[in-house]
Amino acid sequence: MINEPERITLRIGADVGGTFTDVVATDNRGRIWSHKVPSTPPDFERAVLLAVKHILDVTSIPSKAVTEVSHGTTVATNAILERRGARTALITTRGFRDVLALRRIRAPFLYNLFFDKPKELVERYLRFEVAERVSAAGDVITPLNESDLWGVKQRLECEGVESVAVCFLHAYAYPRHEMLVGDFLREQMPHVNVSLSSAVVCERGEYERTATTVANAYLRPVMQRYLSALRDGLRSSSIEAPLLIMQSAGGLTGAEDAAQNPVFVLESGPAAGVLAAKNRAQRLGLDHVITLDIGGTTAKAALIEAGQVNYSPQYEIGASLSAGNRLQGGGGDVILAPSLDIAEVGAGGGSIAYLDRAGGLRVGPRSAGAVPGPACYQRGGGEPTLTDANVVLGYIRSGKLASGDIVVDGDAAARAIFDRIAKPLGIDLLTAAEGIHRIANARTLRALRAVSTERGRDAREFALMAFGGSGPIHAAGLGRELHCPKVIVPPLPGLFSALGLLLSVIEHHNVRSCYLQGETLTAANLLAICDEVERSLLNQFDHDTIDGTGVRFSYTADTRYRGQASLISIPLLSSVERGCATITPHTVQRLCAAFETEHEKLYGHRSDPENPVQVVAVRVIGRWGDANHEELLQAVDYNFADGGSRLAYFGPSWGQRETRVIARGDLKGVVDGPLLIDEYDSTTVVPPGMRACCDADGNIIMECHDA
Repeated sequence: MINEPERITLRIGADVGGTFTDVVATDNRGRIWSHKVPSTPPDFERAVLLAVKHILDVTSIPSKAVTEVSHGTTVATNAILERRGARTALITTRGFRDVLALRRIRAPFLYNLFFDKPKELVERYLRFEVAERVSAAGDVITPLNESDLWGVKQRLECEGVESVAVCFLHAYAYPRHEMLVGDFLREQMPHVNVSLSSAVVCERGEYERTATTVANAYLRPVMQRYLSALRDGLRSSSIEAPLLIMQSAGGLTGAEDAAQNPVFVLESGPAAGVLAAKNRAQRLGLDHVITLDIGGTTAKAALIEAGQVNYSPQYEIGASLSAGNRLQGGGGDVILAPSLDIAEVGAGGGSIAYLDRAGGLRVGPRSAGAVPGPACYQRGGGEPTLTDANVVLGYIRSGKLASGDIVVDGDAAARAIFDRIAKPLGIDLLTAAEGIHRIANARTLRALRAVSTERGRDAREFALMAFGGSGPIHAAGLGRELHCPKVIVPPLPGLFSALGLLLSVIEHHNVRSCYLQGETLTAANLLAICDEVERSLLNQFDHDTIDGTGVRFSYTADTRYRGQASLISIPLLSSVERGCATITPHTVQRLCAAFETEHEKLYGHRSDPENPVQVVAVRVIGRWGDANHEELLQAVDYNFADGGSRLAYFGPSWGQRETRVIARGDLKGVVDGPLLIDEYDSTTVVPPGMRACCDADGNIIMECHDA
């Protein structure tokens, strides 16, 4: 009997960043290919399609062999930051028109009297009130006056509104009024997108729920157009495979779901990188890791603790430091949606260096992006960036970058820094470049400390894992500042988020608000809520045509002391099969004890024993699929650099030195710095005082000499 040859299948992960678009593909034989191209704003899908076509041409694998395209994108985030979303209106309960403007009366800078809060996504004249009122318990106080809706409809038509957000007070407890408005708008104005708060985020908190529903409405037409264009482009290449989108909380969802609820995919790219880091840490046997992801526009940090990633129930977009569970906020647009707990600052490779009005040197948050990009890219950019500084310092090589689509011009980088920074300050070129590098490090440390020391964690107990195009350049210096015992740079660091897309599973999140304390905080009440949310999630998987028998569930509870406003999410149950959740009185006791321990870590104290613990929400995650793809961790070609050496500057203590340049695969044994490890997608800088080795899986591991 003749055995038929194995049919080749191909999985593709595509991550769109502010500067570059990264694509990684793997087949069922364990082979892996990658490609990096400049992003193409405003039509970001063009770069994805170009990179996918390149992969198919190089592999000679037919497009019909593609079984999955997983995608992470910054399109939604950029639309909010640049205020390029749809023309949106808000319909809300009478008396609550100004919730968006009042916010939470918080400011990110305590003593800055000139701070301006972000402009609302919906201007006041597009915020409409209707008569209706429901109590927090879900009792109707004032029935919906449907006659109000006809007047609102006329105004919406006159203003040319493209999308409408509907958010009524306490709709999480009684969504019927919102559903009636939604039915009315869909019947009378079928061309208008409608987002209901009870469908988007069914939680307490009138401002956060309103802001999130408005953001969803604002982004929905943008994401629908983008994903439709991407899907059409893939089909024109005969790729009919499912298009899956990475969510902010990790895990993939279908493109249709992402287009309907884009607020859940705002942080899709950073989430993929953290998931890849978790997978890599497990393989290394590391339980405690701080991740560092420095891309073209931002630097991101997250915590992996006891082998698990942390989640945040809300975060801010556009703040100087975006992070969940912060004591300080108010600098950006609040999004009440689950996300991996990632802190983010504007300190990426494209961050622009400039002198402020007082003559002080600043770096970011404004970025040169993909167009025009850093000065050294010769694409029309004239302002100096962090990438230009790293070129001048010798950390980034001149010549072709990645696939050769961009050529790094060292002279252009030097001119930009000298003319805009060094000459006005009266300092030499290398000092100016080092200043830019160090200021960017200081900004990035804010994010790293936000997820570690500010959460009561000792960074000395964590390894630092760095990736992103610029992460390996800054990793050693930042690891030394944090006193991390190890600094790890995994293979394919500049394509790591795209790799994370291929290591992810289908995932859905849901939440129910509640109010349990004292006698009502019982195992039976918690289990009833868990069962309700589990059934809702199974309906979502059914919609995706996924058999619910293979779904596993994890449960967390949002907890606080009575009288508090801040919440702490505490794990309740993890990786439970369908219908197998078991909650006992011991589970409740363990929950309360874990909350008090975490409260003490974060705030330094526990409340009085008489002050009860409250559970105000239960969150459930459903996951389906197998994320174990060991071939992605092994089948990587590490040999890229041609060897030799180049001048690199390591500060006034060490000066400029002729530094050896090698490929990752040529790092044999333990080597003392200084050393530059050039790769296709990044460069790892091993400064003086550090030593490096490469393990069997190709990870670069750096330690201080005296560690």
